[in-house]
Amino acid sequence: MNQSIYTFLVDAHQAKRKLLAVLIDPDKTTHLNRLLEMAAKNPPDLFLVGGSLLHENRIEETIATIKKHLPVPVLLFPGSHLHLAPNADGLLLLSVTSGRNPDLLIGRHVLAAPAIQRSGIEIIPTGYLLIESGRTTAVSYMSQTSPIPNDKPEIAAATALAGQQLGLRCTYLEAGSGAQETVPVATVEEVRQVLSHLLLVGGGIRQPAQAHALAQAGADIIVIGNILEQQPELLPQFVQTLHAFQHS
Repeated sequence: MNQSIYTFLVDAHQAKRKLLAVLIDPDKTTHLNRLLEMAAKNPPDLFLVGGSLLHENRIEETIATIKKHLPVPVLLFPGSHLHLAPNADGLLLLSVTSGRNPDLLIGRHVLAAPAIQRSGIEIIPTGYLLIESGRTTAVSYMSQTSPIPNDKPEIAAATALAGQQLGLRCTYLEAGSGAQETVPVATVEEVRQVLSHLLLVGGGIRQPAQAHALAQAGADIIVIGNILEQQPELLPQFVQTLHAFQHS
């Protein structure tokens, strides 16, 4: 890819194309090869690599495996300032703007800044908003932050708008890995109304119909993780569902 990843994402947003990002947790790679075989025939638009807590340092290995199978951009989705890999194409530099934990607003970023600068990796500053999902998720526990109530879309919208005003380039609405419920459609709609930049939505999405509803509500990029780790054969359905927006 000759253009920057951010330019690619913005071009898709402006063309009203919906993108699919597949989230890979390096600790959960039992079905990775099967998933990548499916992806070679039905490629998603992006891969995200990362997790809240990585027991083994397999980030670089996982990225290399993905790149061996298909030429799709791979972005780091770090759960820690230690989760860096030089073979990634870019980095979603997350600020947990939904919480009040200063360590995840700026603290860990200070620790990571020199290493990120040396890496030369493309950085996409991203406001990360946790939305209540019916259970305590790993990301909520590890970040020591409370999610935004899922019946308060106005809070999510104001938080996302503040992040945009601070110069963040994307907003990621996250229900959390293994969430019982997705981010509500009403929340996506209200956030979309106030944002002009990129909107990612993930967590708890198990069916293509859910992905379609969230994309219809205004999400630019739908992020799918757990269900594809468990059932890689569902990937073509998600790809077809989102790419159908190009022809609607």
